[in-house]
Amino acid sequence: MNSIEATIRNTNTKGELNTLRRKGNVPGIIYGGKDENQQVSVSTKEIKNLLEKENFLSNVLALNLEGKNQNVLPREIKYDVITDEPIHVDFLRVVKGTKIILEIPVKFINNEKSPGLKRGGVLNIVRRKVELKCPTENIPTELVIDLDGVDIGDSFKISSIKLPENVIPTIQGRDFVIATLAAPTVIKEPEKPAEETAEGTEGAEGTTEGTAEGEVKAAAESDKKEGDKDKKEGDKKEPEKKESPKEKK
Repeated sequence: MNSIEATIRNTNTKGELNTLRRKGNVPGIIYGGKDENQQVSVSTKEIKNLLEKENFLSNVLALNLEGKNQNVLPREIKYDVITDEPIHVDFLRVVKGTKIILEIPVKFINNEKSPGLKRGGVLNIVRRKVELKCPTENIPTELVIDLDGVDIGDSFKISSIKLPENVIPTIQGRDFVIATLAAPTVIKEPEKPAEETAEGTEGAEGTTEGTAEGEVKAAAESDKKEGDKDKKEGDKKEPEKKESPKEKK
């Protein structure tokens, strides 16, 4: 369990809060349970270090406030819209016997031992986080899925994950899918080498030239045949009859 130091703050105005932030602290509040809400401040550096962890909002922290430890759960964090720096954080007291809804991250292990992945299969992750209803004293930090021996076509449903005692998914009534191992995508054929492509182009050009020459030759022969035909038909025609001088009279 990670720990964090906090101090009581007495800031009421916007100017006082800005001064607190300039000094390297983030204002926050602790609420929940029977105790009253407490206004606190924590180190900006410590908060940023914790934020680097994926499960920050589902990880119980041991908060040390003026020498007294209490377990809290980060519930909400606000950021500056310009600098993206954390400017406020809310902590919920972890009180035994109460339940809370959280999104728990899913972690996949033993990828190198999956025969499906070795053969080019693709892991399709449907849900990277699963919303669970958990007792505050029994919150899982992550849900682990073991890929050892998993082959193409296999799938993982919420029923295949062993949840801690009294932890249940908020989605009830169906065994929803978290991930599947699908077949590899179609591999595109490699392009032909430039030399082969050039030779193919030259061959195509040669074919085109041969075709053009053949068409010209065929057209010339056709014209010759048509000319010979016309000549023969002309020879068969009877000579024109000339009128005699008597007929003219």
